[in-house]
Amino acid sequence: MEKLKIAGGDLLQGTVSISGAKNSAVALIPATILAKSPVTIEGLPNISDVNILGDLLEEIGGKVELTNNEMVVDPSEMISMPLPNGKVKKLRASYYLMGAMLGRFKKAVIGLPGGCHLGPRPIDQHIKGFEALGAKVTNEQGAIYLRADELKGARIYLDVVSVGATINIMLAAVLAKGRTIIENAAKEPEIIDVATLLSSMGAKIKGAGTDVIRIDGVEELHGCRHSIIPDRIEAGTYMIIGAAMGREVMIDNVIPLHLESLIAKLREMGMHIETSNDQILLVGGQKELKAVDIKTLVYPGFPTDLQQPFTSFLTKATGTSVVTDTIYSARFKHIDELRRMGATIKVEGRSAIVTGPTTLQGAKVKASDLRAGAALVCAGLMAEGVTEITGLEHIDRGYSQLEEKLTGLGATIWREKMTEKEIEQLQSS
Repeated sequence: MEKLKIAGGDLLQGTVSISGAKNSAVALIPATILAKSPVTIEGLPNISDVNILGDLLEEIGGKVELTNNEMVVDPSEMISMPLPNGKVKKLRASYYLMGAMLGRFKKAVIGLPGGCHLGPRPIDQHIKGFEALGAKVTNEQGAIYLRADELKGARIYLDVVSVGATINIMLAAVLAKGRTIIENAAKEPEIIDVATLLSSMGAKIKGAGTDVIRIDGVEELHGCRHSIIPDRIEAGTYMIIGAAMGREVMIDNVIPLHLESLIAKLREMGMHIETSNDQILLVGGQKELKAVDIKTLVYPGFPTDLQQPFTSFLTKATGTSVVTDTIYSARFKHIDELRRMGATIKVEGRSAIVTGPTTLQGAKVKASDLRAGAALVCAGLMAEGVTEITGLEHIDRGYSQLEEKLTGLGATIWREKMTEKEIEQLQSS
């Protein structure tokens, strides 16, 4: 096991290039199951989730080649193998295998996923969608069993706006007979990305990116080549880091439109930001940053995935800021760790109240989930002294080449092997 060490206080300058979107990749790779011939996805991020999904496709008989962030999947000899446990449990997004395998084979057995512990993330909306299309769904010993004689298009209204359910129903519906209408669909850019891939494979989809998606089922799908969109959450994380510690930081390979809610909040605090088609420039050095309130909402609102690193940044602002997470109530596990570093934050219900400005101090902290990890990296860069972060397996799920990218901006950050004693202490804590 490794730990990440950061010597804080360095002013950052330069350009950071953003990788492909994690939240697209974990849906695009399962979508390749639906094709009859090879599919190529280019620009994938170099993260553990991508490698695990590649391995899972090989487990069901696919041929997978991954070189230089490009994956070629030949799904022609795939079979409907049950995946009740093993790698499937390591991955939150493994539920996309349900929709894809149900669409292609009319049956699937998928173990319930693991990943980050963010409180309940029920898949009831996914199941409701599959049942509406004609599948029988049962939960047996922690695995979901899906079976259908045939899938028929249906009108499905999602009770809660869910990215996962929207994509999963799309995957199952593209080969169903007749028309499927998904109402109250999620509008995230990653959904448009998946719809673009499916359309290139021969699917008939209209309305992706709006709250009503219409899908006319087709007989079969073929291979294609697809370029993934850049990761707006990774871009947002580096924007927050640039705002916190940057002289001038350029974010390259980004779609500024995807980050309008964050750009607006940073400008409200007093940051100077310039945007072009695929770049965002942050100019630091402001004497004082204003406290702001943020409330996470579904896209295009402020992303829940940026709430945690943004909370670290708010310790720099003058006054009291209130961060309210309406999406995941359990997403405040990073707060105790930030307090250990000297932050003045209290949690009341779904809100965290941050009082600043405070100078953070380096400390030993633990990442409890992916975005908490990002929050602690941001805090470590801002802090005086050395910060030591454990729980790197969470960070590696979502941030490709984190140390290299930060070192390129002038940060002092490195990995060290943990001693056996440290591993024991970590496991007992």
